[in-house]
This record gives sequence, C-alpha cells and structure tokens, in this order.
Amino acid sequence: MIVLGLSFYYHDSSAALVRDGVLVAAAEEERFSRLKHDSGFPHLAIEFVLAQAGVTIHDVDYVVFYEKPFVKFERMLLSAMATFPRSAAVFRESMQRWVTDKLWIKSHMKKDLDIPSSKLLFADHHMSHAASSFFTSPFEEAAILTVDGAGEWTTSTLSIGRGNRIEIVKELRFPHSLGLLYSAFTAYCGFEINEGEYKLMGMHPYGQPKYTDKIYELLHVAEDGSLWQDMRYFAYHYSRDETLAKAFSDHFGKPPRDPKEQDKSLDPYYCDMAASIQKVTEEILLKMVAHLHEITGLKHLCLAGGVALNSVANYKILRQGPFDEVYIHPAPGDDGGSVGAAYWAYNHLLRQPRGPALDHAYLGSSYTDDEIREFLESNDIEYQHIPDDEEFYGFVAQSLADGQVAGWFRGRFEWGPRALGSRSIIADPRKPEMKELLNAKIKFREAFRPFAPSVLEERADEFFEFADAEKHFPGRFMLYVAPVRPEKRDVLPAITHEDGSGRLQTVYKATNPGYHRMIERFGELTGVPVVMNTSFNLKGEPIVEHPSHAFNTFSLSGMDLLFLENFVIRADAKKKIADTKFALRHEGDSVTEMVS
Repeated sequence: MIVLGLSFYYHDSSAALVRDGVLVAAAEEERFSRLKHDSGFPHLAIEFVLAQAGVTIHDVDYVVFYEKPFVKFERMLLSAMATFPRSAAVFRESMQRWVTDKLWIKSHMKKDLDIPSSKLLFADHHMSHAASSFFTSPFEEAAILTVDGAGEWTTSTLSIGRGNRIEIVKELRFPHSLGLLYSAFTAYCGFEINEGEYKLMGMHPYGQPKYTDKIYELLHVAEDGSLWQDMRYFAYHYSRDETLAKAFSDHFGKPPRDPKEQDKSLDPYYCDMAASIQKVTEEILLKMVAHLHEITGLKHLCLAGGVALNSVANYKILRQGPFDEVYIHPAPGDDGGSVGAAYWAYNHLLRQPRGPALDHAYLGSSYTDDEIREFLESNDIEYQHIPDDEEFYGFVAQSLADGQVAGWFRGRFEWGPRALGSRSIIADPRKPEMKELLNAKIKFREAFRPFAPSVLEERADEFFEFADAEKHFPGRFMLYVAPVRPEKRDVLPAITHEDGSGRLQTVYKATNPGYHRMIERFGELTGVPVVMNTSFNLKGEPIVEHPSHAFNTFSLSGMDLLFLENFVIRADAKKKIADTKFALRHEGDSVTEMVS
C-alpha cells in the first residue's frame, strides 16, 4: 500500500511517501523551489517523492492532507467575530486567501494530482503531529505530547499511542498556546515569527532569567501544564500585523525591539528576556510531561509540534522529566505533518501493521558521480576527483585540521530543518576563531548564533553529558542541547555556547558511513572526533539541494573548499567563473537546472 502525505498553504510545505509502512522519501518544497519556507502547493516535492519510490501518482492508494481546512476556517471566523472590530483587517485579508485557496484544498488536490475524491483523506493537525512521532518511533506504546502555535483549534495535546492506534486524551485550545507565547517573545525581541524562534533560543544563554515573574503575571499555569493567557496583552488573535498589544510593552516597561534593526546581537535587556521566556517554557513543558506520565504510567515519550524544535527544553525533558526514553521526529514542525498524515492513514485509520523505526533523516535527493561530473565539466569548473574513499576522508580531515572551511555535499539530503552531514558546512571546532569567521564571512548572520558539533555517536559521552547516546535517536537529529563536559570546553571552543552547552548531532555509522568515517579520520588526526557543523546555505536561503546550489553558495561565501561526493573544488575555481549565476527554471511540473 502506498500513501502520500501532504502539508501546504501555511508554511514549510512538504510531501512524504509511505510504502508498506516504510517512509521512502520526504522533502520540503523549499529545497526545490528555492523559496525559503515555501507555503505553496508542493508540486516539486511530490514529483521527487514519487520518483524516489519509482511510482506515479496513479499508483498511490491514498493522498492525505495534514489538517482539516473547514475546522480551521471555523476558528478563523469565530475568532474574528469575537474580536470585531479590531479583527477587521486580518479578517478581510484572511478571507481573500481562504476563499481563493484554502477552502478548496480538496478540489486543488483532485485537479492538480488528477486523482478521484475517493483517494483523498484529511487528518487533524495535532493527530498528524502525534502520528509523525509515534509511528516512526521504536516504541510499541508511548505517551505523546504535541505543542505548537495552533492547529485547527488545538494548541497542545496529551495522547497515548499503542500499536497502530493513537488516542488523544486531553487538549489545549486557541488562543491559549505555549507556542504562540514563545513566538510573542520572539517578536518582542525583534525576530521574525515562524523564523526567529531558534534565534531567541540561541540568544538566551547570554542573559539571566530576570523576568520570569513578570511573564507569569500574563498567564495562569495549572499543575498539569495547561495555561490560560490574559489576552489583553496579545494581539495575534485579532491583528493582521501585530503580535503584541500595547499593554504588553507597558507591562514590561520597554517597547518591542525594532525588527529592522540590523544588530541583533547582545542587548542585555533582550538577552534577559530571551532567558526568561526560555525558562518559563521549560517549566511549563516539564509540568506537561509530569502530568502525562502521571495519567499514563508509561515509560516512553514522543514529542512533536513546532515547540519540539526547542532543543534546550528537549534535553531537560530527557534528563529532568519522568520518562525513561524520548523520541522526536526529525521534522517535528508543520513540514513533518506530511509524514504524520501518511502514517495516520496507514496505521491508525487503515489498521496496517507498524513499519520500522526511523533512525535517520536521509530521505531527500542524491546525485551520482556522473551527474556531478557533468555539472562541473559543462560549466568549466576545475575539480579534483579522489575515487578512493579512505584517501578522500583523509584529505578532508587534514584540510579541516589546517584551518580550512568546507562545504560538504554527500548522499541524500536531510529531512527536516537541521543539516546532519549531507548538506553541511564543516570546520575545525578546536579553533576559537572559527565561530566568528563562519558567522561573519560565510553565513552572514548574527554574531551570537551558535554552531553545532557533529560527534561520533560511540564517543559522544566523552565530550558531552550525553550517556547512552545510541538509545537516544533525537541526538542524531540535532534535537538536544547538552552540556559540553567542563574539561572539554577549551578543546571545543568554536561549538561551546555561552552557557557551556552544545547542540550536538550524534553520527551513527550505519546510517551515514561517509560522514562518520570522515569524523573518525579527523579524530585520528587531532584526538577530537568532532567537527563543527552548520547548514549549507546563506542567510535567508534554503539548504542546498542540487550541485549547482552548492557551488553557487560556495562561490558567494568565504569557504575554502567544496566537496561534492568525492569531487574537490577549491576556492580558485570561484574566480575563474565569477560571473556565472545559477538559477532554477520551472517547466510545468519539472525542474531543470540552468546555468546562464
């Protein structure tokens, strides 16, 4: 049986294909369209997952959308009516989008995919979140916590998963939302909502949680973690442009930071505010998981929803929470809804048996040596090819040890927002200057932004407080921020954050042997089996998908080397074709890489 899951018309559109319980392929539309957070119909992602599976749309048994549009429309209408006339502008704008697109999702899918209505299914938004985590987990039964901004009406759920069934036990409803609360402080600190939450998380170690009491004055939190917000302080439930009401600024005694301000580095007040909302978020989540454990008595926990991207909170849930093990899907946000929708239909609705656990995120496209060579030679790009893997990994390790920064493009790209050693920029974590170099001259982003360490899974506990790493799949997906061991912080200055932590990725040999062996060779050379890892993209762009994207990003940055599989391109190659520009041209439903 083949099930296609889809998520679109909000942000991070995606497609995923499940065949006989196995997740064959999954990808965000932005990787192919090159539009960051592309929310449009995922034509290109659908094309990719079908091709990866070697099937056509007519071979698909069911197509499943990740939420129920009419229920969401009901929430939009009732919220607008309840807050009228303040909601007039957002009501007018949202109605234009809903009447032209969102209300007709079923018709769009039927027409664009040329399939009958009998093949179309719709899942609840938070059920899609829950299914994405539980049905890809290694657990036969588990408690499930989903937390995000909002689905149709729901903003959080407590559920139980057993076998191929999920039962939602409790839910929290809009406008009261931990995810929207965190986003409100994202906006207050001058960052873009649905984009800047990870920046807020990255800034929090530079501050002190001085304002937690003031934050708690805006809401009431029960012992089970449910919350009630005083909506006088917020505007997201009625405003088109504003997240915060004037009362919010009056309460804290300072206006929101100007989002156009270029220096988003280390203003002490906003660092303290970031630290405060991070602490409040962690405390509420810990109450939620404690209550979930109390009512289920289960040993295992699955997390999903956009808040599950808060890697700092995730680690505290693992270490301070009552559950023995935690699983988080590599794409816990709305992009992962496509996977959840497919699994909800396959397992929960159709009662099919569970497939294997998802222990890796390498579900995207890949390119052969012949395809890479053709790209390089057709564009007169000088290269060196090192066909012997051991020689190649040794060359990479020595290059990093010599202080060079490289783009690493190898295998199938990663599912989800993290770069996990398929489309990564890599460097030596022992060199303290690397953090500033990568932020200023390669990523072109805020100076406070941290970088991730990729560490061999079997040696993670030597460098981080992360015992039994092989048991904790979310570590492979870069979903935990763990303390760097005190004696190793001077060894790893480029990836050690202000509070002594690091957002580690554990690299598992069986699922990424090339990246694992390269790090192993670097460890043999330096004594440190860790490399510095950040996503292979420039600020404001999606992570690269095709060799042309990789070379373009390489050309526009200060990287020294580009590794396309075992092909080596040096910085000199940039100068010789400095006027070459790479773009994507769409022809119908296909993508053709163009050089002009």
